[in-house]
Amino acid sequence: MPSKSVVVGSAVGLHARPAAIIAEKAGELDADVTINGVDASSSLMLMTLGAKNGDTVEVESDDEAALDTIAALVEQDLDA
Repeated sequence: MPSKSVVVGSAVGLHARPAAIIAEKAGELDADVTINGVDASSSLMLMTLGAKNGDTVEVESDDEAALDTIAALVEQDLDA
């Protein structure tokens, strides 16, 4: 499965608001996307990763467009 290493850009990491935004977008995509092996469309699962600002995570998907979309969101400061 294609993957991309990205740095978490949100000041609070993959916590409530950023996780919800990422999960919502992942749920809209017609592809399975995972972050560090957990379903990216589940905000609860994303929060359990404990990924903090500056941490590197692995985004995976068989769909290149979905992979790029979610990777770009992870890199943004979604809590701003």
